[in-house]
Amino acid sequence: MNPPETSTDEHLLARMGYRQELARRMSGFSNFAISLSIICILAGGITSFHVGLDSAGGISIGLGWPLTCLFSMCVAATMAQVASAFPTAGGLYHWGCMLGGRGCGWTTAWFNLAGLITVLAAINAGTYDFTLAAFGLNSAGSGVRLGLVVAMTLSQALLNHHGIRLTTRLTDASGWLILAVAAVLTVALLVAAPHLDWSRLWTFQNFSGLPEGSPVFPKQSNAGWLFALGLMLPAYTLTGFDASAHTAEETLDAARNVPRGIVRAVAVSGLAGWALVVAILLAIPDLPAGVAQGADVVHKTIRAVLPAPLATLLLVGIVLAQYLCGLAALTSASRMMYAFARDGGLPGSGWLRRVQPASGSPSVAVWAAAGVAAAVTLLLRYETIAAIGTVFLYVSYVLPVAAGAMAVGRTWHRMGPWQLGGAFRPLAVVAVLGCVFLMVVGVQPPNQQALPILGGTALVMVLVWFGLERRRFQGPPKISDEPGSK
Repeated sequence: MNPPETSTDEHLLARMGYRQELARRMSGFSNFAISLSIICILAGGITSFHVGLDSAGGISIGLGWPLTCLFSMCVAATMAQVASAFPTAGGLYHWGCMLGGRGCGWTTAWFNLAGLITVLAAINAGTYDFTLAAFGLNSAGSGVRLGLVVAMTLSQALLNHHGIRLTTRLTDASGWLILAVAAVLTVALLVAAPHLDWSRLWTFQNFSGLPEGSPVFPKQSNAGWLFALGLMLPAYTLTGFDASAHTAEETLDAARNVPRGIVRAVAVSGLAGWALVVAILLAIPDLPAGVAQGADVVHKTIRAVLPAPLATLLLVGIVLAQYLCGLAALTSASRMMYAFARDGGLPGSGWLRRVQPASGSPSVAVWAAAGVAAAVTLLLRYETIAAIGTVFLYVSYVLPVAAGAMAVGRTWHRMGPWQLGGAFRPLAVVAVLGCVFLMVVGVQPPNQQALPILGGTALVMVLVWFGLERRRFQGPPKISDEPGSK
């Protein structure tokens, strides 16, 4: 007779040196849904649509989106193999330590945590801006904007505070909402489009320097570089699938369901997202006029081509999905913070690792992550926050993958039930090279502020690691039966 899933999960967790503290209540669908909710094609795919369009035009969407999806699938598939072997909360950090040593794990943890918090800030700032624009609300001053974004973030923290049961119900609903709204919006735009000019999907047009007065990208003539800049649209949208790993200790049959959740979330979001952004592109009545609308192009296109009641209903659904996207992002960030604190990796670790007994939620980490994310919105423009978060996250994704590629067959022998076999190493190389390219693209004007932030972060990490943490930080417990584990 097979043991219950919870017993198997807890046994595997105990083998990795941890006891079950978080409430393990998430099904395989719920694990998939939380990553689907953070990716949220109705958030990044809409609020950053102009980043693709206002670079090289339609080709950034018709060709740039699927190319970036292939890269994201390489990252997701290699992450999934590692996740299957090490299904723990804060997974990426743990993987880095197991496969690359304490330094790799510590660096992965800080990049991942910074990326999650920055992306949470971008999601909520983008939700606020989109809501005001889509419903014609008066633009408030910076102080009011900050106050409302903070209030939104704290409301998401309150929901997370009450535990994974409530959060899971909301993110499950979010998954269905995203798919339903995206499907209706895609079909409605294609049906209502004034004309379907399919050549837009492969036509290059230099839209740099537009809109006038507040260009998305500075004026330039390098066609290849403009196309590369437009890749930040799908790259930013297709982030957050590490949420499946971060909630591993709350997922039933985690060694199977976590890797499935990672890969399925990227595959579904990639395909559905491509259909959606293509429909938006084709529905724009006048492409140059749409480019001139900048960040307002999506909601103005929806209002222009769809009946008013349907347009309003879909816009309400988009805003709700964006809010739930932030909720799921905070869930992921708080689990990362909890897991890193559990091993003493953060200042105030004894405080941040506390779990509320009644709900099984790392409530202190929830509120701490929310507070830091709210503060980030003070510092930078939306596009820069999104670019920084994207680069931080993908660096944290490929560090343990690269370590795994070097460790497999040498110090890493015990695989999980989900694995790629001989394809793991080649896909890991593609993931690492793609991440390096993304880092270069992500710090270009007008996001040049990202360069000193990323460079400064890396320098501080080096100084802190070799000056203090190398001696102090012990990393996670040793796996009891993993040959060569660190």
